[in-house]
Amino acid sequence: MTRERYFKLDTLHQYCDFEAKKNIFYQSKQSAGAVWCIRPGQFLKAHKHADADDVWIVLEGEGEFTTNNGEKRTIAKGDIIVSYPGDIHGVYNNGTENFVMLGFATPMPLDFIEC
Repeated sequence: MTRERYFKLDTLHQYCDFEAKKNIFYQSKQSAGAVWCIRPGQFLKAHKHADADDVWIVLEGEGEFTTNNGEKRTIAKGDIIVSYPGDIHGVYNNGTENFVMLGFATPMPLDFIEC
């Protein structure tokens, strides 16, 4: 069985006109990776994972990050965000540019608990 190990980021940029788009580029029994493409006005709902770490690396744009206590914080290109199990996290693209981030989560399976 052959597994893809090399990816071109520009081929993973896919958007949806109606909602944030999660483009999964790999998934194994242990972890998963995705490119999130979020247009201005779109959002990734605030959520948490019971047992998984979720790491985001912002590649383009800026957005409003939701923290555990409901505070909002601006995140932008070059920022790395680590959400541990039970940490609330979500992002709203309140800017005028597209927002793109890499997301890595482990362990699998990954639950999504809306907050």
